[in-house]
Amino acid sequence: MMNPLVLTFDCGTQSIRSLLVDKQGNIVAKEQISFIPYYSLQPGYAEQKPSVYIDTLKEVSRRIHQNNPDKVGQIIGVTITTIRDTCVCVDKDIKPLRDIIIWLDQREAKCENPLPLMARMAFKLVGMSEALEDQRRITKSNWIQENEPEVWAATYKYLTLSGFLTYQLTRKLIDSSASQVAHIPYDYKTNKWYEPSNIKFAIFNVDTDKLQDILPPGSTLGTISKEVSEEYLIAEGLPVIATASDKACETLGCGVLDNDLASLSFGTTATIQTTLRKYVEPQQFMPAYPGATIGTWNPEIQVYRGFWMISWFKKEFAEKEVLQAPKLGLSPEELLNRRLKEIPPGSDGLILQPYWAPTLKQPEAKGCIIGFSSEHTRVHIYKAIIEGIGYGLLEGMQNLEKSSKQKISGLTVSGGGSQSDEICQITADMFGKPVYRIQTYEACGLGSSMVAFVSLGVFKDYREAIQSMVHYKKTFTPNPEVHEVYRNLHSRIYKRIYKQLKPLYWELRSITKERKDK
Repeated sequence: MMNPLVLTFDCGTQSIRSLLVDKQGNIVAKEQISFIPYYSLQPGYAEQKPSVYIDTLKEVSRRIHQNNPDKVGQIIGVTITTIRDTCVCVDKDIKPLRDIIIWLDQREAKCENPLPLMARMAFKLVGMSEALEDQRRITKSNWIQENEPEVWAATYKYLTLSGFLTYQLTRKLIDSSASQVAHIPYDYKTNKWYEPSNIKFAIFNVDTDKLQDILPPGSTLGTISKEVSEEYLIAEGLPVIATASDKACETLGCGVLDNDLASLSFGTTATIQTTLRKYVEPQQFMPAYPGATIGTWNPEIQVYRGFWMISWFKKEFAEKEVLQAPKLGLSPEELLNRRLKEIPPGSDGLILQPYWAPTLKQPEAKGCIIGFSSEHTRVHIYKAIIEGIGYGLLEGMQNLEKSSKQKISGLTVSGGGSQSDEICQITADMFGKPVYRIQTYEACGLGSSMVAFVSLGVFKDYREAIQSMVHYKKTFTPNPEVHEVYRNLHSRIYKRIYKQLKPLYWELRSITKERKDK
């Protein structure tokens, strides 16, 4: 076929996209349907109806076929990539038993039954008891078992969202091993399910017979049946190729095939990843997630609330821009980003620590802003948020370099924040490294389609695929003088904040818990 295409589905928190991608990395057709990301029955809850994902997946597939009759005959394969840490309880008919608890949900299980003695002793010995108890509490399967035992008893399989949507296309209970990024008993080092005898198994407590079959990325998960073809308009017999989670696909789509480069994802959760051919934990007891290519891992550091903080700021402080933007044909973020240049590097001494949500290694952490004076405006706060996320990711890069014992020479960017030249330049200045932006904002879909092209023999390997499909359209070069400002602020101020405030964070945690328990 002269110009083969891959049909890729990208399921995000707020929308599903269908893309037709060619072997030059062009998005030749795209359909996107947005939806309300979740509903909340109680504060902190975040759930979505399974029908939203199923119906939207079906509709974006039908639209891209109906609107591109001249192109769909060139499709050689189908892929799907989804958000992480979002699982589905299904019965023996593969019907959902309850609405889907998505990754943003903050409910906690009580976990009053202790872990096995050997596990408790082992975790205490390495100083991880509190952190791993936190992981138990935020594991949604534990919450379901405690609060909805009838649902758990009826659960035939506990699927990742990726596995659930793959079933819609293949009618098989199978998924990519590189999509198993969730609070489930998965051994990232071996890319296999934990055995019940493993001390970590009890943290997640999902019976092995409730887990789906998995295959490595690049494998054929199934083919499009006649029934699915009629529903989705996808040609019968096309292979559905295993790819990876959204972040892993973004990293590949940005051309990060080794740890010379790091991939920054400016999404709801901001992350920094690199790619290694050996399993190296980015921090002790923090797993490296499976990469989109066989035999690779993506060690990752997260700023959990990341660019969600931009949405928070917009809602709480940017009513003016929200009202102005439609009249100017712009987004509120574009108006805010234009004002970033008004504020000097370091935001006139305003420094933000972006722990709006805690991490595994810092379960007590809170967000904070220090350095306020009468000269500061809301635009200072906005820039301090951008810089605070940058400081968090910069520390992440330093951790990745330390754990891998190799230096990172440059950065790629993807996600909503990467659309801003101002944010990309601030990033280059903070890290002191060049920042590369690729030709499309659809890095996730690009990476997912790349796996199919290699698997189906269009390219001999991933280096050839990257050479053909990934194009760095703009490079942001760091300003040495500005970088020195950020280097001083990071080393002399930012790095000391957490250590100084840690005792107070623990006190806050204790006081808050006491009030909740009353």
